[in-house]
Amino acid sequence: MLKLNNAKELVLRIVQQDPLFVVIQNTPSEEILYNDGYLAHIEETNYYSTSEVASWFEITDAMLRYYIKPFEQYIFDNATNSPNTNIRLNLPAILRLRMILLLKDEHRVKGLKLLLGIDDNGQHIKHQITATTMGTDDLANKVDVLGNVLQQMIQTGLFNILPDEEHGTLQVTINQDFLAQKIQLVSSESDLQVEEIQKETAELKLENENLQKQISELQEHSVKDIVQKIRERHIENEIVSTLRTEALQQYSIENNAGYFRKLFRSSQIEMEKEQFVLGYISKHLEERLEVALNNYYGE
Repeated sequence: MLKLNNAKELVLRIVQQDPLFVVIQNTPSEEILYNDGYLAHIEETNYYSTSEVASWFEITDAMLRYYIKPFEQYIFDNATNSPNTNIRLNLPAILRLRMILLLKDEHRVKGLKLLLGIDDNGQHIKHQITATTMGTDDLANKVDVLGNVLQQMIQTGLFNILPDEEHGTLQVTINQDFLAQKIQLVSSESDLQVEEIQKETAELKLENENLQKQISELQEHSVKDIVQKIRERHIENEIVSTLRTEALQQYSIENNAGYFRKLFRSSQIEMEKEQFVLGYISKHLEERLEVALNNYYGE
């Protein structure tokens, strides 16, 4: 076991060259770093689960993982493979994570990334020098790509793109007439899909209402940690419900099958639709969930 009188020496040996320790040094947070209770019984060579570490820092496991994700390479010492869901942390990783938590309220995630030299993809900026020092040819290529995208948007007829003389920019609006025409082309299949959406939404709403009831009951008994986990599940259900609704609506517009196609390929259409919905949810869930948790925890 680690003796408390040796804790400061050990912590300094691990973090004295760390960029976040430079920020913490000579502040009240420095003493917190040396005097955390877990240091009294931690084994330097052991690895610990996120639930254990979360209990030491008096936060939920979900919140701990939320702050691990953007800083994986930093916390795990530039590991080439990101840890899977079964995350284990040794003492250096725990100390790096602890400094992030001590600084998160003052600097937020974006500020901490700047201090650590990490880009939006979680990579150290020094590893991206080649990519960020490209010549004008690369820039011109990117401009051409963006120009092609804009041209394709115009050709769809769904958007009106007009110059905004007051602000010197382009104003993009939805072509309401075009959109109305497309909506009118949606057959009775769309009505059935709307009913399906409403049914699935109602089921999810009922499940969320039950979860909300559980939250209220647990809040009355001051079971704070369990309430937060149920709330996080509630948030995820809401996002999945919203994404599923969006996906089905988009599918119904993009895949308006004819009568005979629906008659002879109904099972294949259902399979394609479900694959489309699952792909849509998979694509957008992580981003939406991160924003929702960010708002919930006051980030």
